[in-house]
Amino acid sequence: MTDSVTQTPVRVRFCPSPTGSPHVGFARTALYNWVFARHAELTGRGGTFVFRVEDTDRERSTQESYDAMLGAMRWLGLDWDEGPEVGGPHGPYRQSERGDIYRDVLDQLNASSYTYDCFCTTEEVDARRKASGSKVQGYDGFCRELSTEQRSAFETEGRTPVVRFRMPDGSITFDDLVRGEITFETEFVPDYALCRANGDPLYTLVNPVDDALMGITHVLRGEDILSSTPRQIALHQALVDLGISSQVPSFGHLPLVRGEGNKKLSKRDPEAHLFMYRDAGFLPEGVLNYLALLGWAIAPDRDVFTLSEMVEAFEIRNVNPQPSRFDLKKAEAINADHMRMLSLEELTHRVLPYLKAEGVVGDPVHDSDAQLLELAMPLVAERMNKLTEAAPMLAFLFTEDVERVDEIDEAGHEVVRAAYDALSGLETWSTAAIEEALRQSLVDGLGLKPRLAFGPVRIAVTGRKVSPPLFESLELLGRDRSLARLSDALE
Repeated sequence: MTDSVTQTPVRVRFCPSPTGSPHVGFARTALYNWVFARHAELTGRGGTFVFRVEDTDRERSTQESYDAMLGAMRWLGLDWDEGPEVGGPHGPYRQSERGDIYRDVLDQLNASSYTYDCFCTTEEVDARRKASGSKVQGYDGFCRELSTEQRSAFETEGRTPVVRFRMPDGSITFDDLVRGEITFETEFVPDYALCRANGDPLYTLVNPVDDALMGITHVLRGEDILSSTPRQIALHQALVDLGISSQVPSFGHLPLVRGEGNKKLSKRDPEAHLFMYRDAGFLPEGVLNYLALLGWAIAPDRDVFTLSEMVEAFEIRNVNPQPSRFDLKKAEAINADHMRMLSLEELTHRVLPYLKAEGVVGDPVHDSDAQLLELAMPLVAERMNKLTEAAPMLAFLFTEDVERVDEIDEAGHEVVRAAYDALSGLETWSTAAIEEALRQSLVDGLGLKPRLAFGPVRIAVTGRKVSPPLFESLELLGRDRSLARLSDALE
């Protein structure tokens, strides 16, 4: 049954700040919003995914971080319907370019009873709280009802006020799309500032205003900012009352992701950095599949699914509100399953950038290397769990002089000598002929178990204990290069 929250046209937004490297929390929030919109679109109820950049923090926002965010979204394959480089009817989509919009809304709020000027310093607020013994953090409402004389005195001192939003009395109750009904008593939600003393708007103003003016219907965001929801709902209601917007969006708060020690996964944790997975050779499909599992499942007994399958099955009400623990080993296992789902042609296409980066093949790829790669990929496809594993497994085929990472002991040299003698006399250089010759010489002749028989030969030819299948590798490498490497290992 389709979730009732998708009965109206859906407009969701993803609005990160360009203040650092994209992390896995960034990706999961983007994923859930994107899938929510695409599911609504699939079920015929309209679905728009808005990508908005919250860059009002001028000191911390950087162009490098902005470019990284867009690059992360493209790598993940999460396209946006409105936003940077796409445009849309509600632009601009960078907050740094929307200053006039915020000032206009702030003027309308100032002309109403929803806001008031506050001249208090932080030190004065702290002193009053300590003196009263109040446990309520934040502003105490001192300037809510200033007299003309008090206001004049502050202005005479040269104080510049900030604009605070006046929280309503009573309680605010909303139906969280993930957690059900939640109630906040507003006596514990202090009045909050909407702009700095110099007039620059704060996040507390621009985020709800953008949601209102862009027609956002559903806000899916992290549990860590749940406490700010009553403030946003109160401001949204004021915007509706003033005729600036037409609705208060529905809110859903996604579960926390925990790391080592059951602590919230921090940006400082190595496994939190999104590009670490790209650089390590993860598929974006594998990363998205695993991130989806941090709060949602397509079925109780199924962990591996495609993005299109998630779009079809996703219901926000089925997101588990309990925290999830990030498990790197499970992420790797999920990625390995997605590697197996790729066709050989697609796998080769994905592997190429990593082979070029390691200098295994040139850029552009020579025809002879392309042909060799086409023959070699079937040998390693089932052995790879990440794209980066292709280069060390295939490098021996594309070089004249192999670097031996693993060593051959004295007994192994005797095996390599016997292998050289057996292979040098072959009339036909084929996988079948190579296998027969080596088995007769090393297993039957020397009486060795296959692992002991073929291990030294593998190291001599490929440089590693782990490689593509030995007999097929020898055929691809060719008679001359194979014998040369066996001879070189003996020297």
